Amino acid sequence: MASTKPGQRKLQILQALATMLEQPKGEKITTAALAARLEVSEAALYRHFASKAQMFEGLIEFIESSVFGLINQIAEHEAGGVDQAHASLQMLLSFAANNPGMTRVLIGDALVNEDERLQLRMNQFYDKVELAFKQSLRLAVTQGHGQEADVAARAGLLVSYVVGRWHRFAKSGFRQNPTEGTGLQIALMLAA
Repeated sequence: MASTKPGQRKLQILQALATMLEQPKGEKITTAALAARLEVSEAALYRHFASKAQMFEGLIEFIESSVFGLINQIAEHEAGGVDQAHASLQMLLSFAANNPGMTRVLIGDALVNEDERLQLRMNQFYDKVELAFKQSLRLAVTQGHGQEADVAARAGLLVSYVVGRWHRFAKSGFRQNPTEGTGLQIALMLAA
């Protein structure tokens, strides 16, 4: 990998890490294996990231900026609270389907035996997703759909549903698409 722009090498490292996470068996990823895949030395990796944990943080930052950017777009474009919640559910499931390696980060598989702050950060991610669902569901209540008393429980259910679909996708070796057959399930969860 000859001369590359400074930010480009960092991106290449993160892309290679994400690709390695797509392997269904999910072996522990070492910096030596990552360096070999990129045909660079481990020292070259450490010029861009101080630790493997920082590499995973880079993936988490990508997930957060992508997902919350899309949730914000949905909120801007969908006037109905139920429509926002539905679109957010579909987006979260599609994000996993389109990024299988990232799914292993989303469910914490890739973070086992890594710095515990990474899993704490993913837990905060779930909390923020749940908050976004609460906002959509509160809007739905003002539009005559559902009751305020049910908002927190329903938002928790939606997050659990998404995480469950992500788990099934990852544990099936990425064969069971998280978006398949969700139409009726989502409709039932969002019914007033």
